[in-house]
Amino acid sequence: MKLLRLLDTGEYYPLGSDLPRHTAARTLVATNHDLAALISEGRFRKDLYYRLSTHELRVPPLRDRKDDLPLLLEHFLDEACAKLEKKKPSVPPQVLNLLATHHFPGNVRELRSMVYDSVSRQSSPTLALVDFKTGIQRETPQEPGESAPALLAFSDRLPTLDQAAELLVDEALKRASGNQSIAAGMLGISHQALNKKLHQRNPQP
Repeated sequence: MKLLRLLDTGEYYPLGSDLPRHTAARTLVATNHDLAALISEGRFRKDLYYRLSTHELRVPPLRDRKDDLPLLLEHFLDEACAKLEKKKPSVPPQVLNLLATHHFPGNVRELRSMVYDSVSRQSSPTLALVDFKTGIQRETPQEPGESAPALLAFSDRLPTLDQAAELLVDEALKRASGNQSIAAGMLGISHQALNKKLHQRNPQP
């Protein structure tokens, strides 16, 4: 009730005082929870929600705004290099191609963590692709009830194993913007194995 009064009127009681005071401070609140769902479940007060939501700004997760990746990567790179007192490396296009294939369950903080980790290991003038591969390959706990997205939509007639393999290769190359090394990692095979499959599909005369 004290919090509701503060948000409503700006009135509060300092600790140890019986005399109210007023504040003109603005209150900013951030959350990654669905408050409407919590209210319907009785886990969040509706009267508190209405006092907090006088102006609401929704920021989509990073997985829904991949176009922001270049700007965010540059920002975190500048930040990490300044804090770690490192010379800023150049960013090969393969890094952005790889990041564009990632779902980012940890949102923007996950990208920041990857950049800091890579900069701390930096020993060359170019940002190392392997550091980001390692970060992406770390096991991410799956949320209860969450299932992996379907990659292929089947009709009544199932494709053969060879046809399904070709579809997966094409999809991986598409998501990796043609980078075979990244596509091979997504498929769980070596670069050489992927290269062999591509040669078998398009044999050289």
